Amino acid sequence: MKKLLFSAFLFLIFTVVGLVDANAQTVSGSIGTVKRGGSAKGTIVMSIPGGLHVNSSRPNSEYAIPTVVRVSAVGGKVGGVSYPRGRNRTFGFSESPINVYEGRASFPFNLTVPANFKGNVVKVRAVVRYQACTDEVCYPPKTKEVTLTAKVQ
Repeated sequence: MKKLLFSAFLFLIFTVVGLVDANAQTVSGSIGTVKRGGSAKGTIVMSIPGGLHVNSSRPNSEYAIPTVVRVSAVGGKVGGVSYPRGRNRTFGFSESPINVYEGRASFPFNLTVPANFKGNVVKVRAVVRYQACTDEVCYPPKTKEVTLTAKVQ
């Protein structure tokens, strides 16, 4: 009975630790100054701690949820987001390779500000939806959001 309780306790601890790790990804970004009537490059960055990976935008598996980055701006126009190539890896839970991001993944985009823009800044909102996994298990999908500010000259 004590062994059973101890095993259940260990399982609970490892499950809680695993859930904390599943939330360990951070999303940040940067964007430079943009001139009225011009454009600037921005980048959304996802940092993925060791021991975890995130399905890429094209994971090559119907069951793996792809990473999706949506960027919008009030007062400016955002061009399409570019997705990096992932790395094909085989895991214990999959028979075929899954394309994943590990470590750091950057998602560049362009911001264009109209010549008649009246403000001094443009707020850019990025929403990142992803599924984090270990080598053994995948966690439920998460969504993280970041707001960037571009100075307008």
